[in-house]
Amino acid sequence: MTAAIEQSDISTTDTAAGGHDTALRDWNAGLARRTKSLGGGEITAILALAGASDVITFSGGFPDPATFPTSVLSEIAARLIAGDPGVALQYSATEGIAGVRDYVSGRLTELEGLTPAAGELMITSGGIDCLELIAKSYIDAGDVVVVEAPTYLGAIMAFRGYEADVRGVPVDTDGLRVEILADQLSAGLRPKILYTIPDFQNPTGLTMSAQRRADLVALARRYGFLVVEDVAYRDLGFDHAPPPSLWSTAPDVVVQAGTFSKIFCPGFRMGWAAGPEQIISRLVVAKQNSDQCSGALGQRMLEEYGRGGHMERQLVASRRLYARRAGLMAQALAEHMPAGTTWTTPDGGFYIWLTAPACVDTVALSAAARERKVAYVPGRPFYPGEGGGAQIRLAYSRVADDLIDEGIRRIGDVLKSALEEK
Repeated sequence: MTAAIEQSDISTTDTAAGGHDTALRDWNAGLARRTKSLGGGEITAILALAGASDVITFSGGFPDPATFPTSVLSEIAARLIAGDPGVALQYSATEGIAGVRDYVSGRLTELEGLTPAAGELMITSGGIDCLELIAKSYIDAGDVVVVEAPTYLGAIMAFRGYEADVRGVPVDTDGLRVEILADQLSAGLRPKILYTIPDFQNPTGLTMSAQRRADLVALARRYGFLVVEDVAYRDLGFDHAPPPSLWSTAPDVVVQAGTFSKIFCPGFRMGWAAGPEQIISRLVVAKQNSDQCSGALGQRMLEEYGRGGHMERQLVASRRLYARRAGLMAQALAEHMPAGTTWTTPDGGFYIWLTAPACVDTVALSAAARERKVAYVPGRPFYPGEGGGAQIRLAYSRVADDLIDEGIRRIGDVLKSALEEK
């Protein structure tokens, strides 16, 4: 028997070519429940501006292409393709090529003072892959995940994609307000996971203090939740290194999600996950059921680049570049922002977090900014709940030095015009 088709599921239209009726199904009617509430438009819009040439864009957290080692990579690629195609052009082990894991392990030992055991480290397809694997492996519908408010919007999407109940805890100049989290835990909050970006945070640029890191670890051990530490910007401190990582001080309750996208090349989509062997083994299984393995050519190029000493040499120049741009941005903000506007002063990373007077709606003003050929990301998507209506994330990482002042002037004019209308 032929199943009846609900009229609401189809619409009928004439095709331009044949002139006959064609049934068009409403595929949105069949969406999985967990996807119906997902956003994603913000990230799509950010990536769409990656190649824009007529807009001064402070929206995307893109590394500057000047930091991409094209001549070195050309030589490495040619050598690997000619001399090692059986590895570089083949599938790899799900947990990553052994030599690549050995390189990343050695780098963690040097930088963090802790060496992950063989089963405590895997290679991922960037940091977001690690977050997806953790959510896929550990989140059931309704499980509580605590994040900083504001936080990386991709993380909010990753956890909500598996129907997590995402809760926000505020931040201040010392990072996550751990004392507020402690009060919530005492009152009965029981998260399964806490996600944090302790170093030069996205979107605020703020860094968690050493004392709060210690207090957070103590809470994780007491209440039994997993800390997921995103270290995407940890290597990009301007003047000094941030405090010891959470993973290096508490590998029993922390999974470190790392990425080489900001310090190598995002086109390769390389990252890592370091944590308890029991957890990493589950993430490997989850990866087998998603992309199976990270690209072998990218893995081998990363290894060769790193073992040749190029990574650490380039980081010196990258830090200098981003520190200069952060300084230029701060000068421009001081000159062009209306009274009552405040912003953070980062010591590393890619971002400044701007807070306009409360009456300003930065989402509504984003269209006016685009008319002036300037782009930013409004603050609202960075919160799991309410918040961010008068805030803006400004990424200085890819804006040319000579365009920063003009771009900030345009944003200032947009804010001033909005305030004059109030």
